[in-house]
Amino acid sequence: MESRDDFLSILPFFPLILRSSAVFWPPIVVEALKSLSKGPSHSNVNSGHLFSIAVSDLRSSLGEYTLSPSASLGLSVFFDDLMSEDEAGKWFKEMVPRLADLLLRLPELLEIHYHHAGGFCGTETGLRLLGSQQPGIVLLSQELIAALLVCALFCLFPTTNRGAEHLPPINFDSLFVCLYECYDLNQEHKIKCLVHYFEKICLDMPSGNVSFERKVLPLKNSQSHIAYPEPDFWSKSTVSLCQFKVLSSGLIEDQSVEALEVDFANKYIGGGALSRGCVQEEIRFMINPELIVSMLFLPSMADNEAIEIVGAQRFSNYSGYAKSFRFCGHHEDNSSVDVMGRRKTRIIAIDALCSPGKRQYKLDCLLRETNKAFCGFLDQHKHQLHQNLFDESKNGISTTEDLSSSSQEDNQSRRETQSIKRQSDQCPNQEEQIGVATGNWGCGAFGGDPEIKAVVQWLAVSQALRPFILYYTFSLEPLQKLERVVQWILAHEWSVGELWSILVEYSAQRVSGKARVGFFKWLLPSLHVDDPMVLDVPGTM
Repeated sequence: MESRDDFLSILPFFPLILRSSAVFWPPIVVEALKSLSKGPSHSNVNSGHLFSIAVSDLRSSLGEYTLSPSASLGLSVFFDDLMSEDEAGKWFKEMVPRLADLLLRLPELLEIHYHHAGGFCGTETGLRLLGSQQPGIVLLSQELIAALLVCALFCLFPTTNRGAEHLPPINFDSLFVCLYECYDLNQEHKIKCLVHYFEKICLDMPSGNVSFERKVLPLKNSQSHIAYPEPDFWSKSTVSLCQFKVLSSGLIEDQSVEALEVDFANKYIGGGALSRGCVQEEIRFMINPELIVSMLFLPSMADNEAIEIVGAQRFSNYSGYAKSFRFCGHHEDNSSVDVMGRRKTRIIAIDALCSPGKRQYKLDCLLRETNKAFCGFLDQHKHQLHQNLFDESKNGISTTEDLSSSSQEDNQSRRETQSIKRQSDQCPNQEEQIGVATGNWGCGAFGGDPEIKAVVQWLAVSQALRPFILYYTFSLEPLQKLERVVQWILAHEWSVGELWSILVEYSAQRVSGKARVGFFKWLLPSLHVDDPMVLDVPGTM
């Protein structure tokens, strides 16, 4: 273990010690966890109050501060007051011992992980700190994820140096602080989702895998990867716009086709999931708790980065949003599984500009948002294959199986392209019919213009060669005309470059004050006087 760079990069953020090429819990922690694993008759931990004392003692044994008084009182409130007596009795008698036993196995699970952490499709998958501008994938078993989440529940991860590495907090203590200091019913229900997850994995440990990928658009030109695009990249694009389906009801996570599901993320992935937050990203992290592990080793995202998580299992149903969020019982996740053992649930975390105001119409902000979405939706491998085939076609190289008429050099190029295609076919995340399911990204609390954000995402999905976009409007009033605008644009067969140029023109007028209406009304004013015939685009047709 001590010779592995991947492990050494994450070791400072673990509560374990490394000795003789192996990792261990400190002996005093082992004794405490063994006591908890034998149940309340041995440990005497049969209440939220006593549980908080046990957690504080464990933290002290690791050289961390004891739990704050508010966190301790929050644990007491939840397990002693908000849980029924029967539920609390079962939690301390059955669940806490199993969770303690899982924590005892954390060193073993890490050893197994690194023993099997090899490459897949040429990519290393070992658990490591995936720092900024470092593209890569971490593949974790659901059992290891469960152990890491128990570690977070018990608040055992070190808290020092996380801020210096731009890592968000990972321990659960802030959840209970918020519950005590300013009680909200939605906060109680967030914790209910997590408790439900722990109860389910104690009874039936899932056996699949989850992958976590930092995706990067290089800031410098690269032969093997598409670099961070400049405005000319977008204005000159001849890629056709993909199909666009508008849905006024429903939820992104409930879509029934295979699609990348957009997480309206904070640049610190997870946002306020482990504190007071309770909007789109935080809710997704509560119903799919395995997503929380990303907060352990993925620092904040830069403008040219996105995070893709594949395989996270959903455990909870819910209703409401923000203040009205409520846990609604168990969710049976019947998603199919790929060859890597991951559920075919693909979540793309992209962070929008926060409170951009009028500057969101400036070219640099338009470019930033479009490139951010493009980074999330792009499959670099698939795009490289597309470019190779395009170059062959442009150079007149035969695309038949008969290579006899081509030169030896052309044959070599052809074989390389075929090799790329075979690799693409073997990698499970290269399936060509995977579109994007999204909605009002960067709007709401972030203050983005919904009409602009819808168009920006359409451009990014199309340029990333995705076949479709499912857009959930959540009945937002500014998007009532979205479907008709989309139909008009598709009927006129605009390319990505043409739509981008129109968007840039509108935005420039918005900045200068020449345009004072929304993009849809500026583009198609007749739509807003209920004229079914839209014949002109001012200043463009």
